Amino acid sequence: MTTLTQWLRDPNPTSRRQAKLGQLWLGWLRLKRNPLAMAGLVIIGLLLVIAAFAPVLATHDPIAQNLQNRLQPPLTPGHWLGTDDFGRDIWSRIVYGSRITLYIIALVAVTAPLIGLMVGTVAGYFGGWVDAVLMRLTDIFLAFPRLILALALVAVLGPGIENAVLAIALTAWPPYARVARAETLTVRNSDYIAAVRLQGAGAGRIIWGHIVPMCLPSVIIRVTLDMAGVILIAAGLGFLGLGAQPPLSEWGLMISAGRKYLFEQWWVATMPGLAIFIVSLGFNLLGDGLRDVLDPRSAAK
Repeated sequence: MTTLTQWLRDPNPTSRRQAKLGQLWLGWLRLKRNPLAMAGLVIIGLLLVIAAFAPVLATHDPIAQNLQNRLQPPLTPGHWLGTDDFGRDIWSRIVYGSRITLYIIALVAVTAPLIGLMVGTVAGYFGGWVDAVLMRLTDIFLAFPRLILALALVAVLGPGIENAVLAIALTAWPPYARVARAETLTVRNSDYIAAVRLQGAGAGRIIWGHIVPMCLPSVIIRVTLDMAGVILIAAGLGFLGLGAQPPLSEWGLMISAGRKYLFEQWWVATMPGLAIFIVSLGFNLLGDGLRDVLDPRSAAK
């Protein structure tokens, strides 16, 4: 282990692979020094484990109804988080709801940053009228509140998880375009870009091979910090009946079903609300830690 650590921390790497692994190792060491970031990483790790082993961790079928056990309070034998108005176990529904949350997060994290990277890097590299057109399009999307625009898109497309993901992705890409454009404007006149251009590389190769990798750290930080907002928007769409549809155990839909019992049977809406709060907090803490790790100014300290 000591030999491996010395190899990773070698200031004079002998290969590109050793250099990349060494940078990853140093980044991990910086991340470990941040207890809040590690707390966020633990929360996200637990979310992944719960979603992966949902059939094992769930104590009941999440959609099976038992009206004899409806609205049982927490710590009831067999239902340690209580039951909802249809007698369904809240813990099991939260566990299976983590899969829906991760599904939405994964699809949005793949689509929205990719669209933003494409728009931002192309606008920043070419400039001129291309930049003006693409940035004015970005400004139009930014002019509308994300939740309102997502509501409008889902109202047109129809309710459902897939349409909700599409609506969230179409409203989430403008900030990534802004970040990518700013990074591109910083590096497009660099000497190494000029050298690649003199070698005969086209615009596509320069953008995707040399500019996009420089934008990735900032985009990764933005993605992590935006996931809390994505979760809240998805929960909001579910709460309004425009996201996941019954009997799916989506957290926002669970809060919507329990709002009429909030003062007497508080646990029906509070438990999924706590799940949203904890997962959102985890992504925010991890995003702050990654910002400190991936920021070149912090890495140099």
